[in-house]
Amino acid sequence: MKSVRVKLREYLTHASNTEREIIQFILKSPEDVSVMSVRELARVTFTSPSTVTRFCKKTGFNDYKDFQRSLMYENAMRKEAITDKNSEIKKDDSIEQLVNKIIYKSIVSLEETKSLIDLEILDGSVSVIQKAKRVAFFGMGASLLVAKDACLKFMRVNKVCIVNEDFHAQLVQAKNMTNEDAAIIISYSGMTREMVECAEILKDVGVPIIAITCYHESPLSKISDYNLYVTATEFEFRTGKLGSRLSQLAVIDMLYVTYVQENYETCMDSLRRTYISKEEKTNHEGEIRWQI
Repeated sequence: MKSVRVKLREYLTHASNTEREIIQFILKSPEDVSVMSVRELARVTFTSPSTVTRFCKKTGFNDYKDFQRSLMYENAMRKEAITDKNSEIKKDDSIEQLVNKIIYKSIVSLEETKSLIDLEILDGSVSVIQKAKRVAFFGMGASLLVAKDACLKFMRVNKVCIVNEDFHAQLVQAKNMTNEDAAIIISYSGMTREMVECAEILKDVGVPIIAITCYHESPLSKISDYNLYVTATEFEFRTGKLGSRLSQLAVIDMLYVTYVQENYETCMDSLRRTYISKEEKTNHEGEIRWQI
């Protein structure tokens, strides 16, 4: 099944001014558009039915009806991902159903996480990272994978970072830190015993703590100086906390990209220096493309 939103966003950079008006209206009011005739859509976007039809073909659909069917299906799937128990993974689901359910659960988790992000807290967290002599990441289980990803990202821009896989090593790490460092603790529940224990140690020695955790009061959120909240629309089926991990990774990317932007020149120098060349990925001008 064709993804309407993805196709429209990908086409946006190539669209004419008229086509941009159509795309913006569809993305703003997908539910309304799904029940509009081609003439109605043309009228509200100040275009013509033939322009709308040509636009649908340019974006990969056979005609307006094909576009509308795809949009209706996508709208329905997004609703199910939020509210309908039928979106839970079932034993007799087809591969297509599994793919759709996982994708739309992930989309909803990311959209809801976006609504929870406090820009002032995000900005304050980046300032803490900038001032810190070194940044230590803490996490257990799936959250440890997020911590390792974060550590690698910040290492690329020459920020001194630490992450340990073993919990006892994380305890030692916490005890060796000072108020000139910074700690980022990743725990979706905010109640993971090991992470709370590390947070208490860090708090005692005055280390600034940034927590990436879910939106409710928890032992971790009470201790932390900066709380970056995430949400997740998890399956009842044991899928290994897919939604929460994606939301956590998204928040790490927000911290990282904001940090790079605020330290652009020095970070770009570091990214160029640590870039591992791959001939097939180098463009003709030899330009280095930094990756999130």
